[in-house]
Amino acid sequence: MDSAAKDEMQPALSPGPEWPEQERAEQLARGAALKWASGIFYRPEQLARLGQYRSREVQRTCSLESRLKSVMQSYLEGVQTVPAAVSHTQTLIDGQQFLEAYVSLRELEQLREDTWAPLGGLELPVFQGLDLLFEALGQAVEAAAGAAGKLAREDPALLVAAVRVAEVETGRTTPLGQVPRDWRQRCLRALQEGLEQAHFGSPLLPAPGALPGWLEALRVALPVELATAEALVAPCCPPQYNVVQLWAHTLHSGLRRSLQNLLAGPELEAADAFALLHWALHVYLGQEMMGSLELGPEADVSQLEPLLTLENIEQLEATFVANIQILEENIRVASLVSESLQQRVHGMALSELGTFLRSFSDALIRFSRDHFRGKSMAPHYVPYLLAALNHKSALSSSVSVLQLDGAPSGALAPVEAALDELQRRIYRLVLEALQAELQPLFADLPSRQWLSSPELLQSVCERTGRFCRDFWRVRNPTVQLLLAEAERAVVLQYLSALMQGRLVCRGADERTQAAERLRHDAAQLQQLFLSLGLEENAHCAPVLLALRELLNLRDPALLGLEVAGLRQQFPDVSEDHVSALLGLRGDLSREQHLAALSSLQAALPPSPRASRRVLFSLVPAPALAPASCLPSGSCARALLLAE
Repeated sequence: MDSAAKDEMQPALSPGPEWPEQERAEQLARGAALKWASGIFYRPEQLARLGQYRSREVQRTCSLESRLKSVMQSYLEGVQTVPAAVSHTQTLIDGQQFLEAYVSLRELEQLREDTWAPLGGLELPVFQGLDLLFEALGQAVEAAAGAAGKLAREDPALLVAAVRVAEVETGRTTPLGQVPRDWRQRCLRALQEGLEQAHFGSPLLPAPGALPGWLEALRVALPVELATAEALVAPCCPPQYNVVQLWAHTLHSGLRRSLQNLLAGPELEAADAFALLHWALHVYLGQEMMGSLELGPEADVSQLEPLLTLENIEQLEATFVANIQILEENIRVASLVSESLQQRVHGMALSELGTFLRSFSDALIRFSRDHFRGKSMAPHYVPYLLAALNHKSALSSSVSVLQLDGAPSGALAPVEAALDELQRRIYRLVLEALQAELQPLFADLPSRQWLSSPELLQSVCERTGRFCRDFWRVRNPTVQLLLAEAERAVVLQYLSALMQGRLVCRGADERTQAAERLRHDAAQLQQLFLSLGLEENAHCAPVLLALRELLNLRDPALLGLEVAGLRQQFPDVSEDHVSALLGLRGDLSREQHLAALSSLQAALPPSPRASRRVLFSLVPAPALAPASCLPSGSCARALLLAE
């Protein structure tokens, strides 16, 4: 190559306004030379050595020029090979050779940094496309992450290379003035978007009648996707990616969004509404899908929000129940043939509905048993029970369409009884869950800590409030019944704790403290359930005020009146219950104790309103001394007489 061509390739480096540092260096050099020369001429005796100085400076100048030429030649050779390296790097990116492309880009970036200072901060045109190359590599890494499931099966090395590049680039310190490239977040977003696009990317929703098939396809595809994530994708990624959890939560979010879009469209047919309800509440959380025993704890499915909201469930139930009118129409059409056919169709409809209700009730029991045994932990166990309660209410309001004109009034009695039994069973399951939540909190009640601090019951109220926060979604009047049952369950646990004999007052001061604590606790419980919406006349907490009087009374001789009053208000209170409560006082002799118990027999008959208040009969009687119990009397009286 001739010198003219080389001159065209090499950048002009002559000093000028574009090179202020060189001009400044020359000025400093001239100033230094003048200063040195003035020193020489100021001392005439040095003029004899002027030739030596001159020769030394000539040698120094030649050395500097030689070094400068060497540096510039090296720089110019590097500048000439950058264009080829840029082109080669683009070829590596296009060929998905991510690691080699990243190394080449880092070398180019280092060369740009090395030449930046000698050129006085001037960036050569060849480096201006370097950021675009980095972005091209970032997009290629994103694309690989978006196809992670496919790459993990077909080319895991490519997925590993993409993730490694993203991790190295995220973790390195970028030069000053450059924005850090957080490629890890880009990878994670691409993983999620690619996964959602693969399963829920189609804007077309299932056509009427096609929903069951779509749900069945998801039932097969989603567990396979989760198994792929755990077995193939996770080993290709760092632990902090939490691949299995990311997969489970991304699939859940995409499915939930698709179902919300589906329910926002035209109303589903009855068969589709039923299929979706059954699939979302039972199949999706069952062992075939998100409740699979093979799905490890890394998935953390307990933190997933409900697939369907309670409003969604109510909407689907209303759609399904509205179509119960089909039964009514079939019965009416059958009457056009004969009355006997109408009766047979009517009887079949009632029989099938009863069978459905019984199977639904049994399914709830299995659902609850599997949940508490840990076989299939339902992350939103109580909300699903509340949804089933609304489902029962919807069926109850629609079953009247099956009443034939002229038919006996008790024709629907078996179905109505099955509906009532279903409601009681759901109540029981909800209350069992509440008791399981509260039982550890009542272990320290009563105690001397309970005497002096409201914190124990405060914890009970806070947890009960959190447990009951979704009760407002239950339809009236069922919500009032459910709240009343919940309040009674809390009071029953409170009474059971009092009966255990864990505390005996050691004097009048402690009896006063215990009486005040009962008053305060009663007020706290009442305030809690009033805030939850329970009507005041349904509260059971006032029973604690009646028990307070047994402790607050200073004259033991008057205890008989208080005990008789307690029996009149709560006729199901037994001698064993009263004996345990009197034992809290700690100041009664055997004779005083027996006298107070004997007043139970002499109490006035309870009022009709009080006779309906079943409370103490649901509290286990304290085990005072089983060996002393007599068949003809209570354990408490037998124990006192034996003493």
